[in-house]
Amino acid sequence: MKNSLSPKFHLSFSSTLHCHPLAHNPLSVPRSSRADVQGLALVMVDIVRAKASTTLKFINQELKRSPKLRRPLRFCASSYDAILTADIPEAIEALQKGDPKFAENGTNDAAVEASSCEDSFQGKSPLTKLNKAVHDTSVVASAITRLLL
Repeated sequence: MKNSLSPKFHLSFSSTLHCHPLAHNPLSVPRSSRADVQGLALVMVDIVRAKASTTLKFINQELKRSPKLRRPLRFCASSYDAILTADIPEAIEALQKGDPKFAENGTNDAAVEASSCEDSFQGKSPLTKLNKAVHDTSVVASAITRLLL
């Protein structure tokens, strides 16, 4: 059965999490205990959404506190808006409809948006940890989704 969890999945998944230690482990979420691969992908996308929401709230706070960083913060606000209004909904809809390729595109796009935000600061980002967490979580979500292809 393609959608069931196999020993190969656990090995692959453990390796992916090891490479991305800031990524949240979806197996620690209660509803994942009986989830198949598609269910775990949905759990992981929800985790990406939560981390992106937290990051966008922080960006909006920083816009008030750090006027010198207005340009990169506005860029990041736009990037995180794209994650929350386009990338995540695309991934969720695609997973629910059984189209993992589009789900993978959405999670990959979220990772790119987080990296682009970080790069916009040219080394002086107040968002480094948050961007890394969103990026790494998105990469893990993408890796899980890829198992459905």
